[in-house]
Amino acid sequence: MTAVDGSWTRAELETFLAEALVPIRLGCRHPGGGLWMVALWYRHADGAFQCATAADSQLASFLRRDGTVCFDVSTNAPPYMGVRGSGEATLAPDDRKDTLRTLLERYLGGTDSQLAALLLDETRDELRVTVEPTRLYTWDFTERMEGLASAPARENAAPVSPKHRGEPE
Repeated sequence: MTAVDGSWTRAELETFLAEALVPIRLGCRHPGGGLWMVALWYRHADGAFQCATAADSQLASFLRRDGTVCFDVSTNAPPYMGVRGSGEATLAPDDRKDTLRTLLERYLGGTDSQLAALLLDETRDELRVTVEPTRLYTWDFTERMEGLASAPARENAAPVSPKHRGEPE
C-alpha cells in the first residue's frame, strides 16, 4: 500500500476522498511529449481512483500510449486542502457502464438527468480508468486560513461560465 505523506493520516485521507465531491485533476502526456490535464469524476476504492471516459476520448488514446499520471483532488474554496500524487493508469472496458453509473450516483445523486442519459447512451463505448497511486501527499491549510470563510473565493465558489453570462445591466 502506498505511504501517505503530509498533513493527514491514511484514515483522514480516506474520509476526505469519500466526502469530497470535487473532480480529480488527472495529468498525463500527449503523443507530442507535452502535458495534458483533465478533470474527471472519481470514486476511491481499495487504494485506487476509478474514473470513466469515452473509449474514443483523447484521454484514452493518451493513456494507451503512456499510463504514467499525476493527479490532484483538492477543494476549490478556502480553506484549501487535498491530496496530490502520481501513479499508473490502466484502462478496461466498462461494457455495462457500472463505473459510470456509480459516478453519476455520487456526483448527481442518480441517473435521471439529460446528462446521465447522454453518457449512458447504449451506442457510447465507455472505459474505466483506474489510477493506482505510487505517491500520495496531503495538505490542509485550515489552520492558516482560519477566518477566511467570507473571502472572495468562498463567496464566488461557483463561478458563472463566461460563455453563459448575461449581458451587463
